[in-house]
Amino acid sequence: MKTLGLTATALSVIALSAGGAFAQSRDQIRIVGSSTVFPYTQAVAEEFSNQTGAPAPIVESTGTGGGMQIFCSGVGEQTPDITGASRAMTKSEYDLCVQNGVTDITEALIGYDGLVMAVARNSEADWNLTLEQVYLALAAEIVQDGNLVANPYSNWSEIDESLPNIAITVMGPPPTSGTRDAFVELAMHAGCEENGAAMELAEAAEKKSDWVKENCSRMRTDGPFIEAGENDNLIVQRLNTDPNALGIFGYSFLYENQDTLIDVKLNDVDAEIETIASGEYPLSRPLYFYVKDAHRGVIPNLQEFVTEYMSENALSSTGYLSERGLVALPDDERGELQARVTSGEGEFSVAE
Repeated sequence: MKTLGLTATALSVIALSAGGAFAQSRDQIRIVGSSTVFPYTQAVAEEFSNQTGAPAPIVESTGTGGGMQIFCSGVGEQTPDITGASRAMTKSEYDLCVQNGVTDITEALIGYDGLVMAVARNSEADWNLTLEQVYLALAAEIVQDGNLVANPYSNWSEIDESLPNIAITVMGPPPTSGTRDAFVELAMHAGCEENGAAMELAEAAEKKSDWVKENCSRMRTDGPFIEAGENDNLIVQRLNTDPNALGIFGYSFLYENQDTLIDVKLNDVDAEIETIASGEYPLSRPLYFYVKDAHRGVIPNLQEFVTEYMSENALSSTGYLSERGLVALPDDERGELQARVTSGEGEFSVAE
């Protein structure tokens, strides 16, 4: 990691002119970026609009990389004010920003994302899955004999004899959900990369990451994977009536229902606040957003929106973002973050 000191001093009039005039034609904050950060930012946007009566910010799910490209395209009302990210800004992305006059940026590590697979406490199986086993259970297609074929597995024990001899039944979010996007990236792609047969085909492709994204993202539609909608309560109810079923949702929902549910170990690691925050748990990662500081005080309500995002009401362990699955930063780290991001001053790390 390389640390670059970035302050929130306003860009010069020349720089602003180069980036495009700040006309008052835009009265809505514009936000792009990570599909995983999207639901958290959308929640803040709704809360901000409800509290202030201001127009709700426009939040677009463009992906982390796509968001960085748009965010770093320049300064001015035609460019986004904030981008969300499921990783730190890279050196090449920072260089693109500088090249286009985006030189004053504030980074906010808002917390950690933890997705869990859970079962009822009365499940008789001792669940401990590898990500490869998750991929083999839930992918629409897997590789056999050098070819992609429709997933043939109906029982867990068909994947590995050490697994329970019960039907694969996993309930999870629909394609419209940010949780689904995160699960596909963190579990399905990673599990695919652990599968030797799949990697033999991927290595022959022009770009392995593109092959993985194209061939390991689709979830089954033949029964073992059940789209349970956006209501996690329905998944909890089903798990409590079917001890052989597994469910996928945010960590906070497991925490709220730990009297009846227990997590499925993944790669021998339990889903806990400590393992999610440390990154040891495989379905966890830090989440960020980046603010274009030249837009503060110019785009209406941007500073006020950032202040709401940094509030205890949003970011604390009892805040409304925690209720949506965000693992909060420790109190001391969160306090430093809130002061720095609200004022727009401080340093941030740029990934190589």
